[in-house]
Amino acid sequence: MQGSKLYVGNLDYSATNKQLEELFSKYGKVRQIEIISGKGFGFVEMSDPSEAEKAKEELDGYNFIGRTLKVDEARPRRERPRRF
Repeated sequence: MQGSKLYVGNLDYSATNKQLEELFSKYGKVRQIEIISGKGFGFVEMSDPSEAEKAKEELDGYNFIGRTLKVDEARPRRERPRRF
């Protein structure tokens, strides 16, 4: 794994940053959490790629608040053409 930022999909809409931090901190230091409101996904940045890899291996498919998480390495944000 090259980066330390993870995509976390299939989140329950009631999930909080604190809950995600508690879950992911079992696998290393959590730098940042960003839940995309009303979309059911978010991003967790770990302190280094090895911790991110461990969290991904352990939590992909994990049942969290009644939902099966999809955890993968976050892809770089795509540049979108500006709309006028």
